[in-house]
Amino acid sequence: MAPVVEIDEIWQEVTKRLSSISGNEIIPLLKQYGIMPQLVREIVIDCTISSIELSKDEVFAVYKQFYQEQQLNSDGDLAAWLDARKLDRSSLDYMVTRGTKLEKFKRVTWGNKIESYFIQRKAKLDKVVYSLIRVNDIGIAQELYFRIQEGEQTFQELASQYSQGSEADTGGLLGPVELATPHPALANLLATSQPGQLLPPTRLAEWFIILRLEKLIPANLDEPTEQRLLNELFENWLQNQVKEIISNECARRKC
Repeated sequence: MAPVVEIDEIWQEVTKRLSSISGNEIIPLLKQYGIMPQLVREIVIDCTISSIELSKDEVFAVYKQFYQEQQLNSDGDLAAWLDARKLDRSSLDYMVTRGTKLEKFKRVTWGNKIESYFIQRKAKLDKVVYSLIRVNDIGIAQELYFRIQEGEQTFQELASQYSQGSEADTGGLLGPVELATPHPALANLLATSQPGQLLPPTRLAEWFIILRLEKLIPANLDEPTEQRLLNELFENWLQNQVKEIISNECARRKC
């Protein structure tokens, strides 16, 4: 039976270790516990939004949403909420406005690049509905292909009976999914097909597949897509910043 460790002993040990950590030990400890990337990420965000200012209307809106989410109806409710979490008003302002400042930073930095980025990404954002049969025998694949082509049986019937993947449960029908979702070779076949076109058996990894594009759903630069692309641009930039900072810091400390 494992020994029981008293919570007081744990607190004493934690306090002891925290008080004894030197500056040179911080970076190795952050790496050891796997939290250095997250810490650097948050610091980078704080630095980037430090110059972002919110209007009175924006501050009012974020506080209104905060009060609603936390079901706070008075100054007394807010005081109790802060006391329970050991927070002061300065910490509250930071917490409540941080997300809005970050979104404003994204818009200011990449808002004028969204359209060109959408054009660049559109081929992967388009959605498709397609039918798929996969078997591991080329002879069976060819037989099924000719049955469908000649109209002897439907794609759905043969997929349900012969396909060896989960698509058998839906009669071979898959989607709608973005073109970035399927295997790259499969996505390329779909991207170069016309709706209703039945493709002959094709080797894909260990399978022989029969494929038919049912429907192409072009992506639109609507509000959700715009926000998604804005987040992608920000994340790409942020990850590069974090990697470079960690690399430089480790090189400097020889860690």
